[in-house]
Formats: sequence, C-alpha cells, structure tokens
Amino acid sequence: MMHVKPPVVAGFFYPGSEHELRDTVRGLMHDAQTQGDDRPRALIAPHAGYQYSGPIAASAYATLEPWADRIHRVVVLAPSHRVPFRGIATSSADIFRTPLGDITVDRVAVERLEGMPGVQLLDAAFAEEHALEVQLPFLQGVLPDFTLVPLIVGDADSDDVSAVIEALGAEDTLVIVSSDLSHYHDYRSCRQRDRETTQRIEGLQAAQIGPHDACGAYPIRGLLKTAQRHGWRVRTLDLRNSGDTAGDKSRVVGYGAYEFY
Repeated sequence: MMHVKPPVVAGFFYPGSEHELRDTVRGLMHDAQTQGDDRPRALIAPHAGYQYSGPIAASAYATLEPWADRIHRVVVLAPSHRVPFRGIATSSADIFRTPLGDITVDRVAVERLEGMPGVQLLDAAFAEEHALEVQLPFLQGVLPDFTLVPLIVGDADSDDVSAVIEALGAEDTLVIVSSDLSHYHDYRSCRQRDRETTQRIEGLQAAQIGPHDACGAYPIRGLLKTAQRHGWRVRTLDLRNSGDTAGDKSRVVGYGAYEFY
C-alpha cells in the first residue's frame, strides 16, 4: 500500500481548493520579476502564508521557468518548527499530496540518504510541518514532471547537510532551502537585520548565520558550504517582509529569495 503524506496547511497557509490554488500560484508567478539567464542549481525561498511571503517565493520559482523541462528531481530542505531533534529527517511517504495533485517521492534516493551521518527516518517531523509543504504547489505550478526528496532539518551539522546535498547532486536535480528571515521585529529593524543576513548569504558566510537571522539557518549553512565547494554564485532576487505585503509594520517577519547558479 502506498504511504501518502496529506497536506496539513491547505486552506490555511494557501488555498485549499485546486482551482483557487492553481489561480493563486499562476497570479503570483505572473507578477514575479525574473532576473538573469543562468540556470539555478539551488534556491532559498520563504514559507509563510501566501498572502505574506507568496510574492517573494514566486520571485525564486520564476527563475525555473526557462529550465523547467530539465529539472526532474527536487530536494527540499526545510527547518523543523514543531518537533525538536538533532540531524536531518527523512519521511517514509511514497507520495506527498497537495490540492494540485500527488508528487512521487524518490524512495531510492531517500533510502540511500538514511545510511549517511546525521540522517534518520522521522515521520513525526513531517506530520504538522508547513515549511516544506508550502513550497510544493509552486513546484507543481512550474515543473511539468519531477520527483521529490523531502527533508526536514533539525539542529544539524552543516557538514552533514552539505554531504546530503552533494550525495544528491545531478544535472537534473534542484535544491530548495525553505527559510524565512528575522522574526517579530519592527519594520525598520527587520529591514536592517535582513540586509545584513543577505550580505552573509551573498558572501557564502555559513558560520555567520544563526537561527535568530533565519529560521532555516541549519539548511542554509549546509547549502552555503556546498556553494563554496562548487564555486556557485548567489543572486538576491527579492527581499521584503510582511510589512510590505500584509500592511502591519509594527511586528514583521522577513522574507528573502535567493538563486544559486
């Protein structure tokens, strides 16, 4: 019997109906500004509700459109918000489901990872987690056919995260790191802090980024180490916060979109 991971934030973080969700993703992608002509090897995209971070996430996913037919596997590394644990969690699911349909998990790749340092099967990490799920409708909206390697990253060593990314490296594979930036500062402070974090990401300064800078700090650190090793460059695609997208500027969350090429 196939093990299906159902959506848990459909109708809350994003529309719960197929028609409305498809229209929402199309609208966000249509409004996104694309930059550069380089094929992305990895992206960092935010994971809040679409009314807050959807426009910034779309700025990242819009870079995939010229290359969509060449991407057949996507590795998503998302932080854990619900379950504290050390290392990197895999899922036993065969399928991840959203209102847009089912995404097949690359079980061969997942099972290969489970033998690596710091990696463990931990379905509980996925059960109520939104940070990975909210990326999936964007991927379904832009890629015609792909398999998924879903990973939740806890308090993980950056070398272990980088090793996982390296193990999955292939010409047809894209890496997505799911992360928001600073949380619950006033608008001006948020902008300053997020500009500083962006400078560290652009400089591939893995050791300089902590959980207070980005909730996805642990997967970001691993990605930056991989980027250093391969000589990838970073392009900042979008940098805004919930005060820009949802109006309230007294207590905001920062969002950035970054392309590695």
